[in-house]
Amino acid sequence: MTSPRLLFLVTDDRYFISHRLPMARAAKAAGYEVHVATHINRFEDAIKAEGFVLHELSWEKAGQTPFTLARDVLIIRRLYRSVRPDIINHVALKPVILGMLAAFGLGMAKVNIITGLGSGFIGRDWKGRILKSVLIAALRTLLNSKRTVSVVQNSDDRETLISIGINPETVNLILGSGIDIDNTEPLAEPSGPITVGITSRMLDDKGIRPLVTAQSKLQARGLDIRLLLAGEPDPTNRSTLSEAEMKSFAAMPGIEWLGHIDNVKTVWERAHIAALPSRREGLPKSLLEAAAFGRPIIATNVPGCREVARHGENALLVPVDDAAALAHAIETLANDRELRARFGANGRRAVENCFSSAAIGSQIVEIYTKLAPPPLDARQASH
Repeated sequence: MTSPRLLFLVTDDRYFISHRLPMARAAKAAGYEVHVATHINRFEDAIKAEGFVLHELSWEKAGQTPFTLARDVLIIRRLYRSVRPDIINHVALKPVILGMLAAFGLGMAKVNIITGLGSGFIGRDWKGRILKSVLIAALRTLLNSKRTVSVVQNSDDRETLISIGINPETVNLILGSGIDIDNTEPLAEPSGPITVGITSRMLDDKGIRPLVTAQSKLQARGLDIRLLLAGEPDPTNRSTLSEAEMKSFAAMPGIEWLGHIDNVKTVWERAHIAALPSRREGLPKSLLEAAAFGRPIIATNVPGCREVARHGENALLVPVDDAAALAHAIETLANDRELRARFGANGRRAVENCFSSAAIGSQIVEIYTKLAPPPLDARQASH
């Protein structure tokens, strides 16, 4: 019996390497022939080195029109007809929607990983509310297709999908994509002034502006607290901050904008506290990474964040867009080294127990196996 063919459809190669590699490795170890279809930028060699079959997609995230989206659907459909995967794994909203349209009538099993309902479900203005209505209609139709399974990363998103009419029996909860706990270990606290770090895209929806305002409040009170902003703006996201605004933040006292970083460990070697005052998340890997390195967390009490950041256990949770509450939480942790240590240790323990690559990988492989089981000898060899 030949190995079943599993194809990941992912927006870009960097995201696949940073967020989906543990799942793909688990599938390969279980006996699947793993293919990856994505926009190739810097990680072609890294993907091929894993033994995966790589297919380049020319799609772009920015400036798309109905014509280019329709073109992308046709390109993906041709790929599906050529590769003939047993299972297609769509990752994130754009690949889910375009990939499901492309797969219509082809009879392949589909796994849709919803990495967060994100800005499309925040709907703060009239454009956002229209977008939310369109997304709901599309998801209700596509996710109820035959041989289709959906995976969400937090319980709030699961309840949201069920509430808009998705069959509950097809909606699975898997907490993220996994952290390689063997290659991360708790870091000692750095010396010097208390430093807060955030690793994310530089978006308004990530709470960058309230965090900067909180930092300014602390500076105004004479507290020598620093802030590291690690990440880039995302012009394809409607809540992106501009490069000019980021540079203006970096000119403020105690703030440093690092831009893109290749290794998040370099941030947590410098920062005492991790922050993510987001408006909504799927399951933020940035907080899992911070917890794996033993850093206490400050986050908002919203879907996704509260799956990782447990108030009073490893984190302090604050309301959305509340700079004063953020400043108070930062000051609380800055003044209590024992609390920082306890939160950091609890966070690391939670990552080991619930969010390891091995645990997450086994859960996704269980879903694949129900749809298209690998040969028995391959399954036995993986155990």
